[in-house]
Amino acid sequence: MSALLLWVSPAWGRPPHAAPGGSRYPAGGEGPRRIAHASEFARGASAHTPAGRGRKAKPKPGLHGNPARALASFAAMQKAFYIPGSGLYLGEPYSYLWPFSQALAATVSVANIPGQAAKQAVVNSRELHVRLYGLGKYWSTPTSASEPLPGEQPEVEESPAEAPENPGVPPPALPSYSGNVVPPAGASYYDDNEWVGIELMRIYKFHHEASVLERAEQIMAFVMAGWQTNPKLACAGGVPFSDSPSNTDRNTVTDGPGAELALQLYRSTGDAAYLQFAEMAYEWVRRCLMLPNQLYADHIRQKGVIDPTVWSYNQGSMIGAGVLLYQVTHNGAFLYQARQTAKAALAYFTMERLLGENPFFVSVYLRNQMYLDSVTHDPPGPHLAQAYINYVWVNRRLSSGLFVWAPPPSPPSSQLLVQAADVQVYALLSTKPATFF
Repeated sequence: MSALLLWVSPAWGRPPHAAPGGSRYPAGGEGPRRIAHASEFARGASAHTPAGRGRKAKPKPGLHGNPARALASFAAMQKAFYIPGSGLYLGEPYSYLWPFSQALAATVSVANIPGQAAKQAVVNSRELHVRLYGLGKYWSTPTSASEPLPGEQPEVEESPAEAPENPGVPPPALPSYSGNVVPPAGASYYDDNEWVGIELMRIYKFHHEASVLERAEQIMAFVMAGWQTNPKLACAGGVPFSDSPSNTDRNTVTDGPGAELALQLYRSTGDAAYLQFAEMAYEWVRRCLMLPNQLYADHIRQKGVIDPTVWSYNQGSMIGAGVLLYQVTHNGAFLYQARQTAKAALAYFTMERLLGENPFFVSVYLRNQMYLDSVTHDPPGPHLAQAYINYVWVNRRLSSGLFVWAPPPSPPSSQLLVQAADVQVYALLSTKPATFF
């Protein structure tokens, strides 16, 4: 096993994901005391470059614009949240896997920025190793994944007298990333593991290290084993929210990103099982969770009750899955479907709606929209992402360089998940879409 994937111990539990209305990540924020400009972060440039006698001063070497802002925001994230020497980020006492996965994504996205000085490239290479070291501390090999956690009971949608036997099939006991640093091992969330797997495959592109690919395949095995086949389920199929028997929902967010990871693995290994799973997961979401307006609902319960809530990241992951399927199969139907979803999403997600969502949701959405545009050259391309992140820089950035979820009058509060998401948007705007997946 590579040293990159070593892991040690301790930590505590992690609550289930919550929608923005009830998220554990507060929406508080405060307007910046002073708006910084990208030129301030260019290496060797001062805050105000003087101009002499009507002649513009010659620009000094360094990064400017989106790359400079990405690196500055990444540095602020590391300063505020990283625990030196641990490989981990602050939380309770350590970050849950969800925010950690996005700090990993931010690191990979920054490492892909071209044109960095040699010293910065070395720093980024080291940062990737450190992220993998910290990630290893979440790895869990359970003795049994079929037993409920203490105090957990399977969800019952009707009165106990009327409810039939729970048709959800517990997945086999397979290793995966726990929702919190282990020990103790808690529930493993399928979407969190998929976010990690997507980033591991991006890391694999750098040096093609076998241990990184192996870990991504282990994640994929965990996800594929979670596929629900019992015909008693309404709209049988789909991947549940977590490996806990109390989580019987099957979600867009566990199947769209699962398809994307499977397609990344298919491109690297040629294993047809990954392509088959990607097509199955993608088509299941379209069959069971697509709404009449061509957008995707959040999840379906075991009796067929659909939560019609529409989040941007669900649309994004299905757009990206459609594009990736088109790229590997050359079937134009997948690209057409991705464009239809993108068109509906662009009509629904106004800037106001995007600014009201968790920035993590928006970063996933924008990443996949830009990936589609790299293939079709449809509007809005990167323009929507640029407008969004520039607004955030001006209105939701503190003097510390940290971003907040909401502007005044909310109290100032920044979170790792928020910072990592905004770092990603600036970094993705600075890199080629071919590096996104």
